[in-house]
Amino acid sequence: MKAFEVNFDGLVGPTHNYAGLSVGNVASLSNAAQASNPKEGAKQGLQKMKALHDLGLKQALLPPLERPDVNTLRLLGFSGSDEQVLTKAYQQARQVFVATCSASSMWTANACTVSPSADTLDKRVHFTAANLSNKFHRSIEAPTTSRILQSIFSNQDYFAHHQPLPQGDHFGDEGAANHTRFCTSYGEQGVEFFVFGKYAFDASQPAPKTFPARQTYEASQAIARLHQLRDEKTVFAQQNPAVIDQGVFHNDVIAVGNQNVLFYHQQAFLNTDQVISQLKQAFGESPFHFVEVPTAEVSVESAVKSYLFNSQLVTLENGDMAIIAPGECHENPEVKNYLDALVASDTPIKEVKIFDVKQSMKNGGGPACLRQRVVLNEQELVHCNQHVFMSDELFARLNQWVDKHYRDSLTEADLCDPQLLVESRQALDELTQILQIGSVYPFQIA
Repeated sequence: MKAFEVNFDGLVGPTHNYAGLSVGNVASLSNAAQASNPKEGAKQGLQKMKALHDLGLKQALLPPLERPDVNTLRLLGFSGSDEQVLTKAYQQARQVFVATCSASSMWTANACTVSPSADTLDKRVHFTAANLSNKFHRSIEAPTTSRILQSIFSNQDYFAHHQPLPQGDHFGDEGAANHTRFCTSYGEQGVEFFVFGKYAFDASQPAPKTFPARQTYEASQAIARLHQLRDEKTVFAQQNPAVIDQGVFHNDVIAVGNQNVLFYHQQAFLNTDQVISQLKQAFGESPFHFVEVPTAEVSVESAVKSYLFNSQLVTLENGDMAIIAPGECHENPEVKNYLDALVASDTPIKEVKIFDVKQSMKNGGGPACLRQRVVLNEQELVHCNQHVFMSDELFARLNQWVDKHYRDSLTEADLCDPQLLVESRQALDELTQILQIGSVYPFQIA
């Protein structure tokens, strides 16, 4: 049965803001407290989704989460009306308040880990929402994310949903930002590749010293068990601690894979030769392309600044692969020169397509952060929510929705404006009706 890789992009929310909450994410910290443009951010994301749809790729979207998260503020002891909760939290615990306003759910690469039915023993597509336990502002995402995923992929004959892993450092799980799948074609059994930052239960093993390792070996192993993956088709690799300390907070900032190609920086992994050997063994006799970017041609600093590896690597209708890159990749001479040489070389990567996603980039995420990849066969496609798939009609309707509900500019002080909460909830309530996903937000089910 034919299968497709569907990109589920995160839709930028009406309270999109720069809070600089993510220690270890250089872009996020460097733009903290700048005024954001939610309307521009949403339209940039929609434009990328529509462009990939027009290229013949399967494209869908995941809605943003409700922010500020009033429910979490109430759990932390702030009481009264919603307006009073916002005011008290902002005045009494500003940093806590700002954390509950995080726009980070737009990066759906962190929403969950997905294993296609071709890889799982029960032949269902498995989903585990990420616990994102390393950062408070992200650790509050999982409950609503789980409800959204269960709404879109609701048929239990085809889809299996798991609870997020237990909170805490030992089982820190950041979702698909540290997970890649390799295959000859999407519908065939593949190799699932988990990259982790440290061993949580063995302090004698290498680990970063400056910035935290957000994904643990033990968490990756647990996901593989839950998803009923075959040992011989699962590879675990440790990220190079030295690059984590240079701002490479997820593997998808230093490597990206698709089908039979791994595009990675020379310093991405701790034991590169061993990683290559394990992937070759698991992949079997079919050709596999390792495209290594030398440090001498692109420094780690340039890779992080441009988000070269946080690009999407996609297969076009003609069978060639293309890199979906942010505009910053052409603004960096080192990276642009490398990409110009790459597409002229003998690899499956034949094109680079540039997109403006600056509202996302300033907040610390590129094109690959914005999407969750879900491989679905023809039957599974039919049995998931059809209203989240990009089309000319949905693109037009969502642009009108953004124009109606979104502000052009947002600062930190605006986030405690009760009117913004009202506007945001009206927007999200209407969005659930457009996408026909039911009541998934706390304010809808209270």
